[in-house]
Amino acid sequence: MSETERLSKRLTQQLPCSRREAELYIEGGWVTVDGRVVEEPQFKVGDQQIALLPGAVAETLPPVTLLLHKPAGLGCGMGANSVQQLLNLASRSPDDASSIRPLQRHFSRLDLLTPLETDASGLLVFSQSRAVIRLFKEDGDQLEHEYVVEVAGELAGNGLKRLAFGLSYKGVTLPPCKVSWQSETRLRFAIKAVQPGQLRFMCESVGLQVLNIRRLRIGRTGMAKLPVGQWRYLGAHEKF
Repeated sequence: MSETERLSKRLTQQLPCSRREAELYIEGGWVTVDGRVVEEPQFKVGDQQIALLPGAVAETLPPVTLLLHKPAGLGCGMGANSVQQLLNLASRSPDDASSIRPLQRHFSRLDLLTPLETDASGLLVFSQSRAVIRLFKEDGDQLEHEYVVEVAGELAGNGLKRLAFGLSYKGVTLPPCKVSWQSETRLRFAIKAVQPGQLRFMCESVGLQVLNIRRLRIGRTGMAKLPVGQWRYLGAHEKF
């Protein structure tokens, strides 16, 4: 067996191309080692077969944003029972229409921008993009979130009006929101700056028991028909 060397160095000799071009080909998922895509330029190779896939382009990869349909029961931390386990190639929605080539590096250095409580489900946003991260950190409280809350019990008199405006949470008067019945057991909330536990508290304050909470939309971007437990890329023309 020959001595090992960095995959990027081997590629510069084989094509030939510059070192930077070799790194871009590899990071873009265009290079295989014995038929397996390798995305790490520093990967050590010996006498393996190195190949460049058809259509390869040496270009800098833009950061990505992922939209995940969180199942109820999974947390948003880093533990074993976390949504992190769903961030992999196998969980990508087959209906993703973004045309983005999925890469392993798309699952690293992701910021979770929109946590949900463990017993809630619905839309989560993960991003590598500085622009998207800055939007949520600086102006996230101005983005409207749409929730569907399944409830049981009897709504107190004037309860719908009180949900829309008039309740306080943790000693602070809540800002107005839009609330309506979606069905006999489901309330729709269009609301901003939701705090953990707030929706449950609001519903219980007017005599309702919360059975489940699901977030459908953040700003102008919704889950549409994204299946539970799957994710898709935020498209180039989608905005929050």
